[in-house]
Amino acid sequence: MSDLIEQAPDWYGQARDHLWLPYTQMKTAKPPLAVVETKDTHIHLADGRVLIDGIASWWTAAHGYNHPHILAAISEQMAHMPHVMIGGLVHEPAAKLAARLAARFPGGDARVFFAESGSVSVEVALKIAVQYWLNQGEGRHRFLHFRNGYHGDTLGTMAICDPDEGMHSHFKGLLQQNILGEIPDSADNLSALDRLMADNRASLAAVIVEPLAQGAGGMRFYSPEILAAIAALAKKHGLLLILDEIFTGFGRTGTMFAFEQAGIVPDIMTLSKALTGGTLPLSAALAASHVYEKFHGDEPEKALMHGPTYMAHALGCAAANASLDLFEREDRLGQVAALSQQLWAGLAPCRDLPAVKDVRVLGAIGVVELHKAPDVESLRAAFVDRGLWIRPLGNVVYLTPAFTISEEDLDRLMSGIFEVLSNT
Repeated sequence: MSDLIEQAPDWYGQARDHLWLPYTQMKTAKPPLAVVETKDTHIHLADGRVLIDGIASWWTAAHGYNHPHILAAISEQMAHMPHVMIGGLVHEPAAKLAARLAARFPGGDARVFFAESGSVSVEVALKIAVQYWLNQGEGRHRFLHFRNGYHGDTLGTMAICDPDEGMHSHFKGLLQQNILGEIPDSADNLSALDRLMADNRASLAAVIVEPLAQGAGGMRFYSPEILAAIAALAKKHGLLLILDEIFTGFGRTGTMFAFEQAGIVPDIMTLSKALTGGTLPLSAALAASHVYEKFHGDEPEKALMHGPTYMAHALGCAAANASLDLFEREDRLGQVAALSQQLWAGLAPCRDLPAVKDVRVLGAIGVVELHKAPDVESLRAAFVDRGLWIRPLGNVVYLTPAFTISEEDLDRLMSGIFEVLSNT
């Protein structure tokens, strides 16, 4: 590792001495890899090595890196208006993007509130849900969420993540106490969820769930039928349904949005990650018209009092519009279907390894679950040695590649996983 530091560019010392990295114990962590360029589905390091990116920069770069259509849209927007405040003003990229996202909402009728990050879009969704009831004279302030769920790292979102997962356990005494449920996998569990909603209905503002795939909570999948059942129970008890599509949206599970596979209609939906094709920070909370109507009136206090400084960032909206262009012009969902088949075939040999508990695939998500959590740092280093960028998550080694990845590169990722886990 010292050799790598000696080969690092001049700016690397500043990063080492002053930058605070995410999810990292800075005292004991190995030095991060210095990146100088991204291209297609590859990460180019300062020391000359090139890594195949198996996770698309935390699931964002759906079209690969540096797609010329997205870069051209950003460049054109940069030339005449990188950003302008959206308070009292509006611009074409935001108006166009809002209309396009609303058109994807069931019935084509939704209001779109833009923010910068996924966590903030969930915070906005929670705030909308609470104020939806306040504007009707009801003080419902809690949320029903699910074990193994993950919705962000801000204070409000931490309170609707799995309370026993490691990242947020320090803050248990500080966080709002919400209602924790189980994703039902049987009739008994479905009945238990029904009772949980009934018993807490008076205080619940909404049910929030990641549709079909719980991402950072362990890449756990469940069926469209179960999602439909959760939605039906929320409707039965008169609760708003918030779908967190930050991970699952934009083709990752095989359809443009995961909820489409269940044939349900959310009351509120959050988007981010692949929204801009992995180029710029942007997120959105979409509210159905019947939710928005509770804010629309003559009383100033019924307005949604929220406004991130860089909301509806013009550059981000231009990038997102360009990303949507690519979904419309190129067969991204067909590519996801092909990736899904390749992931099933390529990861199947891992089932025979002693360390492996399960192999599963959903859309363009491939998962190898281990019996116990490995030495994650050692695994990452072993993957890098093979020219692969893969970041295991607890006891899960997963792939969420760009939809444009070549068959050869995906095969290299999967064979690398098999080789490394064979020695685990």
